[in-house]
Amino acid sequence: MTAPFAVIEHASRRIRILGATTHPTASWVTHVAKNPVRDLEDADCRVRFLIRDRDGKFPTLFDTVLNNAGIEAVLSGVRMPRMNSIMERWVQTCRRELQDRTLIRNQRHLLHALREFEDFYNSHRPHQGIANARPLRPLPRPISDPEQIIHLDIRRPQRLGGILHEYRHTA
Repeated sequence: MTAPFAVIEHASRRIRILGATTHPTASWVTHVAKNPVRDLEDADCRVRFLIRDRDGKFPTLFDTVLNNAGIEAVLSGVRMPRMNSIMERWVQTCRRELQDRTLIRNQRHLLHALREFEDFYNSHRPHQGIANARPLRPLPRPISDPEQIIHLDIRRPQRLGGILHEYRHTA
């Protein structure tokens, strides 16, 4: 089983996959933690907290890297599954919609599939928790004229060989 390392912005549900490996270690996790810190500094974005679980793969150096960037690592509570439920739901979605349906050949193929899923999740897949909006796009205008509904021409392009489907109106 592969282990993607991802972060999610709770307000918008935007996901960012930072890396993936089949054998996560403490040194790998620490190395990957440096990437979002650099990206956030380059984007002039301010993050205050990072919620993480109590896995032994997160060494003290991981928290030190975050603290040096001004990000406080908050440990999820023991027996508190709802504390980080948004991320837990994403992990289940990634497994169910991508990893269970794809035979991953190698590391490069895994990262390609995860990048495609990240783009699909952020730009196309609607999120019921945020009024069916997509993290990187505004809500569509509602259709008020019944005549428009009759003349909808919807196309369904496929992604990742048919694993992911997008539905779009044609112009």
